[in-house]
Amino acid sequence: MIRFATRLLSLAALLVGTWACTSPPDARPVTRPPLRWGGDAEGGAPFVEADAADPTRVRGFDVEIAAMIAQGLGRKPEFVQVAWASIEQSVARGDFTIGMSGLEDRPALHERFAVSLPYYEFREVLAVRAADSARFHTLADLGGRRVATLGSTMAWEMVLAAKIAHGVLPVSYDDDVHPYTDLVSGRVDAVLLDHVLAERSLRRIGGFVIQPAALARGHYVAVLAAGDSVLRDSVNATLRARMRDGALERVFRSWDVWNASQSEFQQRVLQDSVAARDASAATRGTTTSIATYLPALLRAAMITLALSVLAMTLAIVIGIGLAAGRVYGSRPLRILLTAYVEIIRGTPVLLQLFVLYYGLSDVVRLPAFAAAVIGLGLNYAAYESEIYRAALEAIPTLQLEAARTLGLSEVQILRLVRGPQALRLALAPMTNDFVALLKDSSLVSVITVVELTKQTAIYATNAGSWAIPGALCAIVYLSMSLPLSRMARRLEQRWTLS
Repeated sequence: MIRFATRLLSLAALLVGTWACTSPPDARPVTRPPLRWGGDAEGGAPFVEADAADPTRVRGFDVEIAAMIAQGLGRKPEFVQVAWASIEQSVARGDFTIGMSGLEDRPALHERFAVSLPYYEFREVLAVRAADSARFHTLADLGGRRVATLGSTMAWEMVLAAKIAHGVLPVSYDDDVHPYTDLVSGRVDAVLLDHVLAERSLRRIGGFVIQPAALARGHYVAVLAAGDSVLRDSVNATLRARMRDGALERVFRSWDVWNASQSEFQQRVLQDSVAARDASAATRGTTTSIATYLPALLRAAMITLALSVLAMTLAIVIGIGLAAGRVYGSRPLRILLTAYVEIIRGTPVLLQLFVLYYGLSDVVRLPAFAAAVIGLGLNYAAYESEIYRAALEAIPTLQLEAARTLGLSEVQILRLVRGPQALRLALAPMTNDFVALLKDSSLVSVITVVELTKQTAIYATNAGSWAIPGALCAIVYLSMSLPLSRMARRLEQRWTLS
């Protein structure tokens, strides 16, 4: 019995040893990390948009292309939302591996990133109102006219060049929807953007025509970090394979962006992808030196300063009226003015600018600069009124009673006793508000005013970095705000000694 048990144990040990020798050291499957790619769902279809059936998911032809690339790499795609203008910088800092969302091929990309082969060819087309379709065919026909486009794009560079050559008036937008709505409403005379965006807006809102002639051609690409050239080559291999088997064509057809020229373009890419990419890059030029952009930054700084001074003047005038009404007015008036202050302070200034410029366009069609001044002025008037009200109520009651005893009227008391003392108390917070207004003026770029921060963003996109443009922008802002703060401190010191 003992001998049988010993043999059984020996046999079991032999079987275990055999299994250990024939089995891999780790039989668990290797899980590859997901392929993180970035895009802007705010830009909408057909590039990337939130799925109406499930807002947590995204759809669009760039979404499907990203899925093809991930499948070719044996990984799962993982979408990362990022503002369109920040896609390249986010790739550089490692927020995700690949950036895609209608990114245009241009020479600066190849200097700083590993750029994929171009996977779609677009045409830059001019959109005009039907009444102008017979006379506006090119940018040369639009001298002295307002031409809208997206900042930091190939179209923007073309419009800037047309400004020098033909006197075109460039108007920069942060999205591709409002240029066309402003075209229909008469705020601008033409829109220059790629045909994908133009045709999408034509289907959505109508009211304009797209001129058939292509003013230029460009290409969409994907960008990877400069050190990911090996991965970029794998991405290119996948894109070529999907061109050969027709998968890319099926995707573009499903999103209604396929046209006859795409077949010829794909054949050129398959024959020589490097030549095709270089040809795309050669269609435009770029300069990113400080000397080139400094004049534009200084002009934008003047716009920022003028806008801030005018808006602050308006805010002070209205704020004084609000404060006086809340201190001296009747109860119904005080309730009404308090409601205004609380509504303005309780809602974002960005929302107020949108409502003033776009929401009220059917009632009053304000120029962009005027809307910016009024919007910021009305917003800051609410804050100024609180400063003045608090300053007025901070004056000791005994002084006011003494003035009344001397026979002074309320107007005389305000002018001779209460007002001067309240001004001293309000000066410091007023200065602080003006500095804040200088910075908040950057928000007006959403209604097409190209101020300092917007111009800096355009510079940073072309330069591929926020380091130098950001430093220049900060220096300009400081050069405007520091003298003001110094002047306010001198006034405070003078009034304190007097």
